[in-house]
Amino acid sequence: MLNIKQFAFGPFGVNTYIVYDPDTKDALVIDPGMVNAREQARFDSFIEENKLTVKQIINTHLHLDHCFGDNYVRDRYGVKVAAHVGDRELGLNLGSQAAMFGISGADTTPVEIDVALKEGDIITLGNSKIEVMHLPGHSPGGIALYCKDSNFVFVGDTLFRGAAGRTDLPGGNYPALLASINDKLMKLPDSTLVLTGHDMSTTIGQEKATNPYVR
Repeated sequence: MLNIKQFAFGPFGVNTYIVYDPDTKDALVIDPGMVNAREQARFDSFIEENKLTVKQIINTHLHLDHCFGDNYVRDRYGVKVAAHVGDRELGLNLGSQAAMFGISGADTTPVEIDVALKEGDIITLGNSKIEVMHLPGHSPGGIALYCKDSNFVFVGDTLFRGAAGRTDLPGGNYPALLASINDKLMKLPDSTLVLTGHDMSTTIGQEKATNPYVR
């Protein structure tokens, strides 16, 4: 079973996750959103205190709040950024994204994708396997990360407790978002823990029962 540490970082309160194998101490960083030295220190302290080895950065998508800390983690820990190529232009245009939201002071250096992920890819972490699911809609290259053995799925901003991701940003597509939710995520077991890009986690079963975006 994998362990998960959740942080809320940046002006949007993005959920940054460290998922790690407690035996091997290998770790993945999902959606690093740190915007200042204080948040970077909180992140680094957890890595150091738990003696973790960061193996890779994975972005569920490349909207600015989910990748503000990508270059910091890449440089400090010497790792690569993995994401879907559908979001390549978003990563390269963090400056224009920041201008759209009137954000200043954060690192808007372009984020390059080092490892291109696609539907069905398997990521190995310690003794566990994590499957990549392509979930377009909130952004063209949105993905989920599903671990059957540990019974969780990271969904970025595709699905929330009682809600769905917005589609009014560049590259958003409402019909595609609904298809990603209903044709892919809702096929997972009801007990699957849904780890969202913002706010609280939920389960697939709870969203089937209560979410108005679920058919």
